This record gives sequence, C-alpha cells and structure tokens, in this order.
Amino acid sequence: MSEENKTSNDNEQPTNQNPQPAIMINTQYIKDLSLEIPHAPEIFKEITSAPEVQINVEVGYQTLENNFYNVELKINMNGDVNHQKLFILELTYAAVVALNVPSEHTEPVLMIEIPRLIFPFARNVVTNCLVEGGLPPFMINPIDFVTMYNNRKNQH
Repeated sequence: MSEENKTSNDNEQPTNQNPQPAIMINTQYIKDLSLEIPHAPEIFKEITSAPEVQINVEVGYQTLENNFYNVELKINMNGDVNHQKLFILELTYAAVVALNVPSEHTEPVLMIEIPRLIFPFARNVVTNCLVEGGLPPFMINPIDFVTMYNNRKNQH
C-alpha cells in the first residue's frame, strides 16, 4: 500500500526551494546624527536666498562575520548664508547586510550597491532633520557611487 502512495519525480529537476539572495539588508539605522545651528535664532533673519551648501560623502564598511557586513554612509554638510555659518549637519547612516556574491564582487557591492540602496533613506533623514531644525528644506542630489569608488581605487 505504501508503494501506491509514492509519487515519481524522475522527470523533475532538483530545485533549490530557498535560494540565498545575493544581497540582503538586515537592518538600517542612524549611527550618529548631529545638527548645529550656531547662530540661531539671529541667523534666521539672514535667510533671504538659498544658502551655500557644501556636502562631503564618504562610504566605508566593516566585516562582521559569516558574510555579514556593516556599511556606513557618512554625510557632512555645511551651510552658509551671507558668509555666516547657517548649519552644520553630520549623519552616519548604516546598514547591516548579508552578501552571497563571489569574493571579487564583495568590495564593489559594499562600496557601490549598498550605498546606492540606503542613500534615499539617509537623504530623507537629512531633509527631515533640516526642516525640523527650522531650516529650509534641502534635497541632496543623487550620488554617483561608481565614480566615488573608482576615484578611491585610483588614489590607492
């Protein structure tokens, strides 16, 4: 009777029911966030045009364990209005990720693809922080992480 209940799978190819994704973001978080408006409240009267804003972006990563990595996107912004410091914003936005990629692709994925994936979230934190700080909304333009990565490789 047990023979009758068996099904034949001779013609089916074995399939992997749960393939590992190449990239898996386990968590995203704000590691550090600081907003200074050193000349508040007087400086608010000076905002009659768009401030001059300088932005510096850095990407780094740390190996955790078993193909897990912590990727950090650091954004430093300085805004000036009428040659006075309007604001200083520093954000370190990070993600813990698991990778299932060939080893030769690990660094480019960590330095290009992961920052590209988490950048919109970091940009949203920056915009909200500035607005909540009483400053005009500011949207950071998209960043070319490929060029950043290539420039970094050429410097070493």
